[in-house]
Amino acid sequence: MIRVETLELGYGERLVLKDLNFQVKQGEFVGLLGPNGSGKSTLLHALSGLLAPRQGKIIIRDEHLGTLSSRLRAQMLAVVPQTSDVRFPFPCLEIVLMGRYPHRQRLGSLTDEDLLWALRSMRRTTTEHLQERPVTEVSGGERQRVVIARALAQDPQILLLDEATSSLDVRKKLEIFEILKFLNATQNLTVLCAMHDLNLAALYCGRLMFIRDGGIVRDGPTEEVFTPAILGQVYETPMEVIRHPGHQRPYAVMLPLSPGEMEEDAPEVARA
Repeated sequence: MIRVETLELGYGERLVLKDLNFQVKQGEFVGLLGPNGSGKSTLLHALSGLLAPRQGKIIIRDEHLGTLSSRLRAQMLAVVPQTSDVRFPFPCLEIVLMGRYPHRQRLGSLTDEDLLWALRSMRRTTTEHLQERPVTEVSGGERQRVVIARALAQDPQILLLDEATSSLDVRKKLEIFEILKFLNATQNLTVLCAMHDLNLAALYCGRLMFIRDGGIVRDGPTEEVFTPAILGQVYETPMEVIRHPGHQRPYAVMLPLSPGEMEEDAPEVARA
């Protein structure tokens, strides 16, 4: 579904990521992890077509991303950002229906099928009761779930999420990932999500890709790369990994920084 070759990304003169080479197969559920500023969002911006590569290739289903029309790209890819700044008081149902635009005939009107897609997506994200509410009058978490519903209504083959559930409470966060898990298993939806919640990633993602220092430092099945050594290397934080007694997936336990570690960091903090 996605092939990246010798990709280099940046903004102006600032280089963010370089020499990226990886593939994402159809139906994979991939977590993109790394510390703040490591380039997770930058990579998703490039994969969605919002950021042109400095060099290298992004291939989506054997087509160069840059050659795809915006309409065709939107039929294949849906993107959910961390936050969505919607300033006009559109009803929430209308926001979700916007996800159907790539599938409409040129100058065609919305169909009953489009409405069914929108209502199903709102039901899945528990936002059906917000249909008539202006999107400017709902909470931040409700708005984010409406935006996720819009992406689901788009019926994409690939779903890119950039910290898309960070503003949701624990229950709603789990509900969204259960939906993604279901669509991944039943409809072969390819999911690539940038995340900070390590244990949520370990619980739902079959593959983890760790980014740090301008590149991919580890990439592989969750069971193989979710280890204390790799987590400690990526986040510079002592951690233990145990088997959760409930779901038996690997589970990270953070350990407190030692006084010695804090003293070593103090000069760096002072200079910053």
